Amino acid sequence: MLPPGNPPGEGRTLVKAAAVVADILKREGVQFLIGYPVNQIIEAAAEADIRTIIVRQERTGLHMADAVSRVTSGERIGVFAMQHGPGTENSFGGVAQAYGDSVPIVVLPGGYPRRLLNIPPNFSSFLNYQHVTKWAEQVILPESVPDAMRRAFTQVRNGRPRPVLVEFPVDVLREEVPDGWTYTPAPRLRTAPDPRAVAEVAAALVAAERPVIYAGQGVHYARAWKQLRELAELLEAPVTTSLQGKSAFPETHPLSLGSGGRSISKPLHHFLANADLIFGIGCSLSTTNYGVAMPKGKRIVHATLDPADINKDLRADLALVGDAALTLDALLAEVRDRLKGGPRGRAAAVTQEIKQLKSEWLAQWMPRLTAESKPLSPYRVLWDLMHSVDVANTIITHDAGSPRDQISPFWEPVAPLTYIGWGKTTQLGYGLGLAMGAKLAQPDKLCVNVWGDAAIGFTGMDFETAVRERIPILSVLLNNFSMAIELKVMKVATEKYRSTDIGGNYADFARALGGWGERVTEPGQIVPAIKRAIETTREGTPALLEFITEKAVDFSIY
Repeated sequence: MLPPGNPPGEGRTLVKAAAVVADILKREGVQFLIGYPVNQIIEAAAEADIRTIIVRQERTGLHMADAVSRVTSGERIGVFAMQHGPGTENSFGGVAQAYGDSVPIVVLPGGYPRRLLNIPPNFSSFLNYQHVTKWAEQVILPESVPDAMRRAFTQVRNGRPRPVLVEFPVDVLREEVPDGWTYTPAPRLRTAPDPRAVAEVAAALVAAERPVIYAGQGVHYARAWKQLRELAELLEAPVTTSLQGKSAFPETHPLSLGSGGRSISKPLHHFLANADLIFGIGCSLSTTNYGVAMPKGKRIVHATLDPADINKDLRADLALVGDAALTLDALLAEVRDRLKGGPRGRAAAVTQEIKQLKSEWLAQWMPRLTAESKPLSPYRVLWDLMHSVDVANTIITHDAGSPRDQISPFWEPVAPLTYIGWGKTTQLGYGLGLAMGAKLAQPDKLCVNVWGDAAIGFTGMDFETAVRERIPILSVLLNNFSMAIELKVMKVATEKYRSTDIGGNYADFARALGGWGERVTEPGQIVPAIKRAIETTREGTPALLEFITEKAVDFSIY
């Protein structure tokens, strides 16, 4: 190979720009490229021995890429490629969802030929995606490909996790990049908080009489689960999580309050209401209908990676900016020093209070969780599901609407990265792609999505992708033949025009697509059906269980 300074054409090997992109993806550890044609990067990736996975619609593919990044704490980055024009237009929702939920993915759209680039009405990804990505770039010279990819992967691996996008016009991908280009995989760098601020926060945590720790998904990305548990046990402080942070703290732990969402547990409601300090770690504390609302008048300590979140929605009395693991490490040292190395003997009273409240709450809900009624109680289905699977080796996700609010308070993860929670924006059908992406990244785990008959209408055809691409997930469908959550706000539309009625036989649908499907109507058949479905996934076939449920509108909301 001649050095980079040689003039073009003098003894050099010329490589198409698409092949250079594929080469760089491989150097960045990308094992599979999810996409929808036509995009020349897909074929180049296959030639480079990167597995290419083709979906039935772009949004599901982006959801799959999203899950790859989530369940590996961003150590592996999900990548999606799509066609210019309609492909980029169809993809917008999937990128927006990843942006809202702070998920690092790399998006590689094709672009119109340079002579038509950015000229209306031709859709420009570079221009239109800037509000739902942390980095967007348009490559117009083939020799700029390595630099653009370096910038994209450096951005996606560092700082607040969010999507990045590099748009490649189709004629650029066909052009040749002279030999001599070089590429080094992007580093993953971490920042630590100001030591003086750490000391202030540690003093506040130790001084608090009834602190509550609120952990977000920054704990997942930093893999700071051990430090979170150590700090909670040292302070003898109860812990809750955001939906995105769910599974960062084992919910069978005596100090767990469960997760915060639209629906929550009684212990969580009680402890937040009576807290004198709330410590948010690895979270944005953003105001959302799908996250627990922080009570007014509380002292807030906010530790997060992105300074843009400080004082954004909630006023912070104290704040730390940095990686969650480095932040917790620093706090642990300071708190231990102040406590002379050990707890103060509060744990028994705190855990007893949690246990009592949890017992009262579960006693209230047990008739719904164990109901023998027909149509089935969705709570009975989810309760039986949790007690039929190996929770520690299962990755589960909800969907928008009722499934989210029914499962999130009651499902108790015991291991990190085993619950994919989401909700800053709530696109129906998101869960299917998440389960498929999780299974790609963690093939030894049972991967489950729980959705309703509204959600399957948005992305259900991609169950065929799971079959075709040999991604054996378990899909749990709660079918009540209705958009039940809308019944209260669409009374006239429902009465006059049946506007909330929907229907279908989704077990038959799953079988028609080549998967395994079973419809369940009897309470006594819930557990046997789940066991059959799990065994089917072990044999390599995706399974869909369709449970005929009541139009439930009761949630654990305070």
